[in-house]
Amino acid sequence: METPSQPETLPADQQAKKMKASLQHWSPLNDGFAMPDHKPKCKWHMSADRNATPHHTEDWKKYTKVLSNALDAIGNTPMIKLNKIPQAEGLECDVFVKCEFFNPGGSVKDRIGYRMVLEAEKQGVLKPGYTLIEPSSGNTGIGIALAAAVKGYRCIIVMSEKMSNEKVAVLQALGAEIVRTPVDAASDAPDGLFGVSYRLRKEITNSVILDQYSNPGNPLAHYDNTAEEIFHQCDGKIDMMVIGAGTGGTVTGIGRKLKEISPQTTIVAADPYGSVMAQPECLNKTDVTFYEVEGIGYDFIPTVLDRGVIDKWVKTEDKEALILARRLIREEGLLVGSSCGAALAATLKAAKDLPAGKRVVVLFADGIRNYLTKFVSDQWMEARLFKPAVNTHNHWWWDVPAYCLELQTLQTATPSMTCDRIMNIMKKFGVDQIPVVDCNNGGVIGVVTLQNLTSALIESRIKPNESIEKLISRIYPKVYKTTNLGVVARILEKESYCLLLESHGSGATQVDKPVGIATHIDLLQFITNKPEGGSVAAK
Repeated sequence: METPSQPETLPADQQAKKMKASLQHWSPLNDGFAMPDHKPKCKWHMSADRNATPHHTEDWKKYTKVLSNALDAIGNTPMIKLNKIPQAEGLECDVFVKCEFFNPGGSVKDRIGYRMVLEAEKQGVLKPGYTLIEPSSGNTGIGIALAAAVKGYRCIIVMSEKMSNEKVAVLQALGAEIVRTPVDAASDAPDGLFGVSYRLRKEITNSVILDQYSNPGNPLAHYDNTAEEIFHQCDGKIDMMVIGAGTGGTVTGIGRKLKEISPQTTIVAADPYGSVMAQPECLNKTDVTFYEVEGIGYDFIPTVLDRGVIDKWVKTEDKEALILARRLIREEGLLVGSSCGAALAATLKAAKDLPAGKRVVVLFADGIRNYLTKFVSDQWMEARLFKPAVNTHNHWWWDVPAYCLELQTLQTATPSMTCDRIMNIMKKFGVDQIPVVDCNNGGVIGVVTLQNLTSALIESRIKPNESIEKLISRIYPKVYKTTNLGVVARILEKESYCLLLESHGSGATQVDKPVGIATHIDLLQFITNKPEGGSVAAK
């Protein structure tokens, strides 16, 4: 939120015109390519004159009895006390959670999606017939798509392959068009989130990128409303506030308002290992290059993030976050998403020394709907070794390593191969999946499947003579070849195949090479041909 400089001595009408121009937010991605970590222009500070802000602000208000449309149902989410997990983990303080998954679109991002659309309309940036484009991890996209559906705008969401299929399904149901980007593409790469968004902006007439990473409407939505709700619900008593940091708009908006009206509150931000947002910088040192928790953490510092309002950063791991998210569902009856587990993990660390009578509020950003095929699934957790695969039925083959399977000779491809060549290989060898490897080191890049290839050709998204690069799935079922068959079997209960990998090197130089693809028939043939004595010789 910006504080205007001293006005020049100009006639009143010119001063008004100048101030009006300063209100308009225009994403750098609308005019030219720019990363969303450009230097912020916001001049907010504790002693700034709140009446002189250049931004449009709103007063928080409670629901009316009857709402005019779904957008009016955004906000005023419940505050609920946790009664089991904090106590079981040894916390003496009271822990309350702000349940943002009660918003109509299912997440805290409904607030900023609607607010950014409203601000763009007020400023004349967004007009009837325009197209909304947004790079998003999914939840902001849903919030914007919800507003677009109610208001009648075309909506295009650019999101990484990492994000769940449930998010894609919801976006499509709301009428949004989806463009997926490779999970390993850098944000500023031509095929990354912001590179693709900028290209679409240039190609589509009358299109606007609201850009949650630099749009003042992002933190303002929480400064004006979310923080006021929390303060009201807690009767002004908040000793610690814990928030997962994604774009940073939520922690910035809530943090700034609480610094003003509740200065005794400690602001804590949760950041996953693999992200670089935490301070001091030493907290970000890790070998982790990928994390499963969605919606928090980035490989850059978003413009809207004001790290100055954060008193403490806490790093979180996937395993602890996902296990806690599952416990919240089972033990507290809260149908939460994965980042809620990360926020609670940070709380258990940050609040461990708070005495009885102190009050901690944790913001739970989204709900279970987006993750039904991910951390909610036992098989998904077991495949990633976040949960042990238990041999409930005492199968003789359960602990046999996967490399003991008799697998078909592996066929591989490179990104430059054409679709028609891949189709010929699939037909000749009778395979439905082909790993794609790096030409230089043989490391696996991803997998091309017959299903994806067929869909792309039917929908005219690709031509037979084009390369397969756009069809490579970089999120796919995989295990190392030494993994036991029990885990492979659990994966194949949900998936049609499982890629077996062999690791070469270690640390930053580690390369995972494909050695085989296990399918249902491979597993069935193995377990129905029990060797005498029930043992298998290692290959």
